[in-house]
Amino acid sequence: MAPSLGFIGWIIIGGLAGWIGSKMQGRDAQMGIGLNIVVGVIGGFLGGWLLGLFGVDVAGGGLIFSFLTCLLGAVVLLWIVNLVTNKRG
Repeated sequence: MAPSLGFIGWIIIGGLAGWIGSKMQGRDAQMGIGLNIVVGVIGGFLGGWLLGLFGVDVAGGGLIFSFLTCLLGAVVLLWIVNLVTNKRG
């Protein structure tokens, strides 16, 4: 059984996933470390929910799987933000 990440682990993984996701979506110049962490953590929830829709067990995936889940969610979240902001501007 994989150990639980804990609060600090989620902040670190969320920050890394948010930062890489913002680089992939071309939004890193507008985002600081705080927003990268927020995007990564929210991306973790979004990624877990999306993978859960396809029957993937996200609870016991381990550190690498958790990071990839957060990254998937961060990229999807930033893609949605890009769609909304490009339509308004």
